[in-house]
Amino acid sequence: MPVPRLPLVLLTALALAGCAAAPRAGAGPARTVDDCGRQVRVEKPPQRAVALNQGSAEILLSLGLGDRMVGTATWTDPVLPQLAADNARVPRLAENNPSFERVLDTDPDFVSASFVATLGTGGVATPERFEQLGVPAYVSPADCLKDNSGDGDGARTAPLTMDAIYTEIRDLAKLFDVEDRGERLVADLTARMHAATAGIDASHVRLMYWFANSESPYLAGCCGAPGIITTALGAQNVFADTHAEWPQINWETVAERDPDVIVLGDLTRRSQTAETGAAKIAFLESNPVTRNLTAVRNKRYVLLSGQALNPTIRTVDGVAQVAQALRAFGLVG
Repeated sequence: MPVPRLPLVLLTALALAGCAAAPRAGAGPARTVDDCGRQVRVEKPPQRAVALNQGSAEILLSLGLGDRMVGTATWTDPVLPQLAADNARVPRLAENNPSFERVLDTDPDFVSASFVATLGTGGVATPERFEQLGVPAYVSPADCLKDNSGDGDGARTAPLTMDAIYTEIRDLAKLFDVEDRGERLVADLTARMHAATAGIDASHVRLMYWFANSESPYLAGCCGAPGIITTALGAQNVFADTHAEWPQINWETVAERDPDVIVLGDLTRRSQTAETGAAKIAFLESNPVTRNLTAVRNKRYVLLSGQALNPTIRTVDGVAQVAQALRAFGLVG
């Protein structure tokens, strides 16, 4: 039998009452953070986030937000073991930069990135382009603190510190309404940093950091994430007079600087030559210009993940690993 129709006014009233009775998921006041001179505002905590770099992804996963992520991209290393289970449930959009369209296919309500090169002109898209579509976009303040104009990876006039990374953690925790988790993560990283550097004095040790490429190697300048490691240990960087983030420097100049220890990026990506630590060691020990370096003759190599050599939560791991290696080499007490 046919269902009797209710008057339109009554239907409207019932619908409004139903909407009022059902609380919105994630309802609450809008949240805003200052990011690289822009205001990033979310009307409610994001539920469909995309992390465009591994560093951003590992922060969100460390904050327990894997169930609110719909994509990640641009990886250099395996995920941290303790985050593997949550990460396995998040789609990998691309190993490097995904297309703008691929990101939009996930229907995101938030995107974050570690680098202006990823979330900026020449990358996936600019923050403004995402925001025109109603998608808030956040770039790590650690990258915005440097001059990103021109070619290369930018340059710094002031040394980076862990404070920039802690700011990123706190900003993301605020936007996602998990500020208590953010404070716990910062406290854990701070404690680990203190433990790794307690009682160490490496002021006489000269370090060099090689990220990738054997023909024209990317070596660390003074003031990026390797600078955090160097400063924390009280050591020296043989290219401390270079403010570019990862300048390409010829091997003859490396031979002149002759480091005591070489820190090597042990990467799993495939975009440059000599990506893995093993490939870098093989090159150093066979190349006529490098095989007689002090570090090479004494096999003083420290293998770090690419993420430890970038401004990320893993930079703390880098400090701990280099400190442990210097002790093993007998260079510090």
